[in-house]
Amino acid sequence: MAVNFKKAPFSLTDEQIDWVERTYESLSFDEKIGQLICCSLSQFDAETMERVTGLHIGSLMIRPFPVTGLQENMRRLQDMSRLPMLVSGNLENGGAGVLMGGTLFNQPMGCTATGNMENGYRLGKISAAEATSVGVNWGFAPIVDLDLNYRNPITNIRAFSSKKEEVLEMARGYLKAAREEGLTATIKHFPGDGSDERDQHLLVSVNELGYEEWMDSYGWIYQRLIDEGVPTVMAGHIAQPAVARAIEPGISDRDAFMPASQSKTLLTGMLRERLGFNGLIVTDSTLMVGYMAKLPRRDGLCASIEAGADMILFNRNMEEDVAYLKAGVRDGKISQERFRDAVLRVLALKASMDLPRKKAEGRIVPSPDALKVIGCEQFKAWTKECADEAPTLVKDKGILPLSPEQTKRVYLNVIQNEVNDNSLFAQKMVKRLEAEGFEVTLRRREMKINMEEMIQGIMTPDSVRVMAEIMATTESFTSQYDLAMIVLDMPTESNATVVRVKWSVFAGLGNDIPWYAGEMPLVVVSFANPYHLLDIPMADVYINAYTDNEETQEAVFDKLMGRSDFVGVSPVDPFCGHEDCRI
Repeated sequence: MAVNFKKAPFSLTDEQIDWVERTYESLSFDEKIGQLICCSLSQFDAETMERVTGLHIGSLMIRPFPVTGLQENMRRLQDMSRLPMLVSGNLENGGAGVLMGGTLFNQPMGCTATGNMENGYRLGKISAAEATSVGVNWGFAPIVDLDLNYRNPITNIRAFSSKKEEVLEMARGYLKAAREEGLTATIKHFPGDGSDERDQHLLVSVNELGYEEWMDSYGWIYQRLIDEGVPTVMAGHIAQPAVARAIEPGISDRDAFMPASQSKTLLTGMLRERLGFNGLIVTDSTLMVGYMAKLPRRDGLCASIEAGADMILFNRNMEEDVAYLKAGVRDGKISQERFRDAVLRVLALKASMDLPRKKAEGRIVPSPDALKVIGCEQFKAWTKECADEAPTLVKDKGILPLSPEQTKRVYLNVIQNEVNDNSLFAQKMVKRLEAEGFEVTLRRREMKINMEEMIQGIMTPDSVRVMAEIMATTESFTSQYDLAMIVLDMPTESNATVVRVKWSVFAGLGNDIPWYAGEMPLVVVSFANPYHLLDIPMADVYINAYTDNEETQEAVFDKLMGRSDFVGVSPVDPFCGHEDCRI
């Protein structure tokens, strides 16, 4: 489907169309190739910027940088580039996605848990305002995946909900705010993550919904946002065989299970033709195994552009990827028609954002005054309000509110993705409990045990400690404490096969595991994953907080102590379909 400049989301004026067409004709072959690449930038040294602009790269994505000096570096890079550059970032939970010190508002699921759909707008407003203040003009958010499978290790709290209506409403609010702030937003990850229990970072994951079910869920969301003018879509390394077979009856099994990022059936047949998307398609990171699993890289990059993607996200090596794309055009793996269309869509997006005019007038990066919005009082107030409304009391057997008069001695176990006895987060939990009047014993979780030495009878302090735990009487442990608390801070991680509670044990034993649950009250608070009750169903109290920012920590302790009520409502099933988790 050829690009239509006058149709949404581009909606270009005649003057803008003239710029696109004139610019395209003026570009060399190398410059056109560069427009198809969005590289990752982790530093702004002269060599890196000369390399990026020397290859005529048209877009880049930044990870969180310090605010100081960022505007100046952005301005230098834009000045060095002949054409205005798209500068993107993962703006899923606030300005913190691109700025060290930017606002961490709340995770998408936490926003929805408040029951206040205005928080979708506020999430977009904070993300867009803080990002654009330093020169970011393109955001890889909002996520419109449905968190349908509690085993999925990557969607989780990054999704707004398992319910399509809530996802749509929150995304609409985000997109409205982004438009107001001049940020071009991207919905992701087509054809939809969250139904498989696997992660596209590690393989081609599969959205296994039937065609009608997909059309009434993921497709329902995409259709409405496309009709409302969403400008860009990110294609995931996710297969959707039922949709592929409906679009192309008789398609081979191999092609039906191609990731969307390389599937012409999904990108052109479904996204372009059936859903009517006229905007720009960018792949998800091409460094993921899901992208590399089906085709050699030299063929995969060409397959993406030929399938309907307009831009490749990230490079193993920029020079090599440029060479692969050049060869693909020259060899016919990328047709001249599709090559032209992809470059035109990139230029059309830049024109629709008024980037050529802003660059010519020196306004493509704002003035230093724009930085005042970062962490402003309004954003702080919204963040505190969201943090107060999100925490969800999933389960309470009459234990709350907590009181140091009744359960003064607390055994605290803080579990994070990495075992670290010097965890700052764990120390914060200790200080918060102590400030409430509790006596706290923090679990030491590191175990440096050499099994060969232990077999030989050589005992280290760690092995002595652990063996003492294992051999101790029940009474010697439980008599020391009135309450046990497990605090979990285990957010989703790329390239993780599961996100489950990770106990630090020796031979399956020790005081890290909650063997003591029947001996004393057990309170569990999860500051990230909403499904940890699956692994600790014996908890007397279970709370989902969704986000680990300071505001949420403070709100959770206010609620634990009875100074504030729990009002959050879970956007997903925290019991994971298991009846025993409810008991």
